[in-house]
Amino acid sequence: MKPINPEGWPQPRGYANAMLAENGVLFIAGQIGWDVQGKLAPDFVSQFRQALTNIRTIVETAGGRVDQIARLTWYVTDLEQYRAKGPEIGAAYRDVIGKHFPAMTVVEVSSLVEKGALIEIEATAVLTD
Repeated sequence: MKPINPEGWPQPRGYANAMLAENGVLFIAGQIGWDVQGKLAPDFVSQFRQALTNIRTIVETAGGRVDQIARLTWYVTDLEQYRAKGPEIGAAYRDVIGKHFPAMTVVEVSSLVEKGALIEIEATAVLTD
């Protein structure tokens, strides 16, 4: 297993952003809507977009492509806000990931570890053809 931490990102404490197995399976830790400086985006849709951007960055750092993402699990703190923002979320998704739709699950949680985070997304990609 090889840790994947994009260049220029702060070193995570006690975990890796992702782990790449010898068989090409990439396990991506939950990503929230913060940028390289650790600044959290201001609202649900922009946090969603940034979390997906972070996932894309990790996949590409590992040598993969977004169409190799096999699974996304979304943890949201407000399911009603997720439902209400559907069209905006869809547009952000297509901007970052395109028209690739892996297996996905959305789970409502009472809170996330990082204060102010509204969404956290974890992913699995298979970086083989």
